[in-house]
Parts: sequence; structure tokens; C-alpha cells
Amino acid sequence: MRTLLRGGTVVTATDQLRADVLVEDRRILALQQDLEATADQEFDVSGTLVLPGLVDSHTHLAMPTMGTVTADDFASGTEAAAAGGTTTIIDFALQTDGSLRRGLAAWEERADGMAHIDYGFHLAITEATPDAIAEMADVVADGVTSFKIFMAFKGSFMADDEQLLRVLRRTRETGGLVQVHAENGDAIEVNITEALARGETSPFAHATTRPTSTEQEATARAVHLARWAKRPIFVVHVSSADAAREIQAARDEGVPVYGETCTHYLTLTEDELARPGFEGAKYVCSPPLRSHADHEVLWSALRQRALQICTTDHCPFTFCGQKQLGEDDFSKIPNGLPTIEHRLPLLFQHGVRAGRLSVSDLVAVASTNPARMFGLERKGAIAPGFDADIVVLDPEKSLTINAQAQHMAVDYTPFEGWECRGAAALVFSRGELIFDGTEVLSQPGRGEYVPRSFGDFGPGEITRL
Repeated sequence: MRTLLRGGTVVTATDQLRADVLVEDRRILALQQDLEATADQEFDVSGTLVLPGLVDSHTHLAMPTMGTVTADDFASGTEAAAAGGTTTIIDFALQTDGSLRRGLAAWEERADGMAHIDYGFHLAITEATPDAIAEMADVVADGVTSFKIFMAFKGSFMADDEQLLRVLRRTRETGGLVQVHAENGDAIEVNITEALARGETSPFAHATTRPTSTEQEATARAVHLARWAKRPIFVVHVSSADAAREIQAARDEGVPVYGETCTHYLTLTEDELARPGFEGAKYVCSPPLRSHADHEVLWSALRQRALQICTTDHCPFTFCGQKQLGEDDFSKIPNGLPTIEHRLPLLFQHGVRAGRLSVSDLVAVASTNPARMFGLERKGAIAPGFDADIVVLDPEKSLTINAQAQHMAVDYTPFEGWECRGAAALVFSRGELIFDGTEVLSQPGRGEYVPRSFGDFGPGEITRL
């Protein structure tokens, strides 16, 4: 099966070029202006931007947490991703019953026969026992080449510094990249206990008990532990200017520290948590939303590559029935936002149109960089031999974000009523048209598991960028 896209502007992480794109079966075959070729189907994409399919390297589908399970499974979550121009996700599997292998098997079962798009896994280590440390080699052999340690959520996911250091040092033998959720869980636990004792139960207390200093301190501590381990480290969902500056300062010294931020940390503020009644619960995530001033620093950090990736940290809960679990106690509100569907239009509207990012920057932080950093060797670029994961972006297509029209299995969106100009007109996954600009055409089960390489993070000591 041959597909030809004619007349578009192909955007890479560094450049733009007017070119036709020829796809044969699953792969990109050729890229050339005024390409002379025949095809089984041809699309006139004049006036559009032709991007590599987006890679979302931070999602939480069908994840048990805080007495419930995230609302999107691998079917609804990847359907929503496809509608938003994302063609590959990397989801976080959790250590289960003390075992990394059992955790990976559980997530493989959740995804099997369900996904619309391709997927991989990270593995979150919540108890770094000797057995779990030993199993890191087993999951690496299965193509899971990245791990996560939570420095917060005391009593559930949180691991201490000793465990983080042992996991970092183990990757000298196994290879792979360690990621951290960087907040000081001990300090936050004290803050929560004291806030509840004062009778502070509303969603806004979620922000006041997790100030930027708890994120900054944990980020700095993680960097020091990585230095001692002589391994790279990746800080997930950076929300504050203070944390971004810690990362930049370390990188200025040549320390191999990397990081991501998320669409909600670039666009929403902590003021949302103060909405009347219990409405603020819709905006509870960790780290919490910050200020407009933090937004601008994070945009700058993406532009300057102090932060390399923008993900969604899609962690969806319904407002009715799930977020309401914390109606009388903010610390029981499930943490997370439904965001997988709207990353592309939000980045284009608030990044590209606002002059904060170029289109090539968008491609870099939302596709090419996550593919490269997390070892997705055939993703993240429009080039011969790569998977034909392609988004045709119509820069004039208008989109009004609203819960009724979205594909995510939740009853609200934090971006209700937001207007965006620029959205996916066509989405291809491995050469197959899976979204036609209106409807998702794919079926659950067409997505494939993608084992990942080490990328730049193989075994041994890595002490410099």
C-alpha cells in the first residue's frame, strides 16, 4: 500500500521544507519536492504543516491510585491521543506485589488488544528491594529502558534517597534512564497534616502544602544523587521556575540532567484551585499548578532546551465520583488532569502563535526529543526508513475544547471553552489513516508494543552532557 502526501510543508526539529512524502506500507519511503511517484491513495495537503506523529512519554492509563483507577484505559486513552495527533505513548507501569516483572506483565495485559496507537512502558519502582533491583535487568531485556522513582506520596509510592541512589547505580550495569517525581514528600506530609488540623480542607490547600520550594529542594537533591551515582537523571513534570533553574544550573556545569514540563504547567495557574465550591478539585495535580511567571520561565526553558520535552502527564479522573472522593479532605482528591487529547492545539496556540516556540521547537519537544531520549528508534522524524507516523496540521483549523466533544472518558476538561487555531487534520500511524480530522478511524488493538533501546543512556558511567 502506497500513500502520497502532496504539497505540504514538512517540519523537522531543526528546519522546514516544502516536500511531498511517499509512504509504503508502514514506513516512509521518500521525501522530495515535486516527487514523481504513483500511489494507491494521494492526499493534497497544500497549506498544511506535515509533522512527525507526536510522542507522549508520560501517561497513566488504567492506573490504580488513591483508592480508584484512572478513568481512561488503553482503548479510550489512545483513541483520544490519536485525535490529538499523538501516535506513540510511553505509559508508566507500577511495581506490583514487590516485583517489577509482575508489574510489567500487569500493564502488558491492560494494553493487550486495546491500544489504537503504538506504546511502550516505563517502570516505576516504589520499593527498591534487592530483588527489585535485580529485576531491572529483566525488564531492560524486554525493552523497558527507563525507570521512575517517586520522591513524594509518602506511605504509597514514595521511595527514600537510599533507594533512589541504588536504582541510579544499578543503571551503570543495566543501562537505562532514571526519572524522578521531584517533590519533598516528608515536608509535604507535615504540611498536609498541619493544614488539615487548621481546618483547611478545600482544593486550594493542595497548592499551599506543596510550595515551589518542595519541588526545588527535591530537584536539587536528585541532581546530587545522580552526580554521586555517575549517571544521568530526568526530572518529570517540572512545574516551577525554581525547579527549572536548578536543572539549568546543573546543565551549565555539564551535569547530564534532563527534564520535561507539561501543557497544563504552561497554561493553567493555581488560581484555578480557588474556584467556587469544589470546582477547584478539577485542577488538582502534583506538583500543583503555579503562576503566570512560572509559565514564562518554562516556555523559555523549552525554547532553550534546558527542558527537552513537553508531555501531558495524562492522569484522568472523572469529577463526579472520583475527584469527589476528596470533597471533605483535599489530600484525598485523586491527583491528575485529563490532557492527552489537546497537547498539539494548545502548544500551537499558546506556543507557536504566541511567539514562544517555533514550529520546529514544537516538533522537537513533542516528538523528536522524546523519541530520541527514550529509545524509540523509528519514531519522531519524517525521514526514509522511519515509521510513517505523520500528523497533517492545518494551521487555520479552529477548535473549541469542550468535554462533550472530547474522546477522553471523563466528564470535564480543564480547558473548557478554550479556543485554538491550529489542529490535526489527518493523523497516520505506520501509514494507516487513523484520524480524518473529525473521526477516529482506528480500532482498539491495532497499536503495537514497541521495545525501546537505551538511546544515549547505555551502561557505564555517564558524568557529562
